[in-house]
Amino acid sequence: MEISALVSTSPLFWSISQSDLPSLLACVNAREHRYQKGELLLHRGAQTARLGLVLSGTVHIVREDFWGGREIVGLAGPGEVFAESYALSGEPLEVSVLAASEAAVLFLEPRRAIGGTGPVQEQLKENLLALLAGKNLQLTRKMRHMARRTTREKLLSYLSAQALLAGTPEFDIPLDRQQLADFLAVDRSAMSAALGKLRDEGILEFRKNHFHLLQPTEQEA
Repeated sequence: MEISALVSTSPLFWSISQSDLPSLLACVNAREHRYQKGELLLHRGAQTARLGLVLSGTVHIVREDFWGGREIVGLAGPGEVFAESYALSGEPLEVSVLAASEAAVLFLEPRRAIGGTGPVQEQLKENLLALLAGKNLQLTRKMRHMARRTTREKLLSYLSAQALLAGTPEFDIPLDRQQLADFLAVDRSAMSAALGKLRDEGILEFRKNHFHLLQPTEQEA
C-alpha cells in the first residue's frame, strides 16, 4: 500500500524507518477504509483484533447506556489511534466508534507483529505502550473535568485545559455543542445557559466551536 507522510510520522510508527514500514504494514494486514459522517466503524459488544489509525477526519468513541443515553468518552483525529486496548486484549468493545465527519482510517492487527522479537517489532511494542500511557493520561484529565460539581465548573475546567494545550487564550475545540455536552455528561440546555452567563460576566467569548478566554480562571494546584 502507498505510505502517506501521516502514516510514517504517526506516533504508532515512531523510530521505525521508511524502509521497514512496507513489510510491517503487510505483516499487520493494514487496510484503509473510508466512512461518511455518522457511520459506525466499530460497535459495542463486538470483538476486534484491529486498531484504527485516523488518516483524515475525526472519530468519536461513544459509550451508550441501557436507555440510549450517549457520552463521548474520547475522540481521535489525524495521526491518532483508537481501539488499541481492545485489539490487544481481545475483550469485547464497551464502546462504539462513529465517524464525526467524513473520515479515512487505516486498520491494522498489532498482535500479528508484537509476538516477534526483531527490532521493528520491539519498537512497535514500545510505541503501543507509550500510546496506552498517553490514553491513560487523557482519561485522567477528563476525570478531572467530570469531578467538578456544576456545569459551569466543568466548562471552565475543560476550556482552561484547552487554552493551556493550545498555548493561547483563543482556540478552537473539536466538538460542537451537543458533542461537548455529551463529553462533559451535562444537559445541553444547562450548558448553553452556563456559557451565556460566562459570556455576560466577561469571562469568555465564543462563536460556534471558537473560544476566547478573557480572564484567568481558577486552576487546580
